Amino acid sequence: MYDRILVPTDGSAEGEHALEYAIELARTHDATIRAVYVINAASYGGLAMETAWDGITGALREEGEVAVERVKELAPSDVDVETNVLEGSPSRVIVDEAAPENCDLVVMGTHGRGGIDRLLLGSVAERVVRRSPVPVLTVHLDADDQESAPADPRATVE
Repeated sequence: MYDRILVPTDGSAEGEHALEYAIELARTHDATIRAVYVINAASYGGLAMETAWDGITGALREEGEVAVERVKELAPSDVDVETNVLEGSPSRVIVDEAAPENCDLVVMGTHGRGGIDRLLLGSVAERVVRRSPVPVLTVHLDADDQESAPADPRATVE
């Protein structure tokens, strides 16, 4: 059913919860995980012109490399992992990455924000769900739920 699973990562410990689902699905379906980290350069647009842009981009790229390398570390040896660090609007890059890379599923975390937080911060996961050409499995990343919600590869795909 799944051959390639796209897993956007932000390098956070909470994000590893979504990765658990992706790993179980990859093992069950003998699929490859394609882990991507997206550098959101637009969020640094308000910095002073004197700021060394190359230095910031370099630091963000290093952060991304660490994040995707962590995916490789966490995946068992029987799961193939490809990685990439990309730049752009996170939701757009994730959606644009799914089809050309022949991904069958996107597995990503969501913080489940509501109300004013969602209005002000937006939701990358929501935008991906709305625009993705392939199914998206969202995994709630609330730290309080992590202990009580084991990874279940039969979870509902949105």
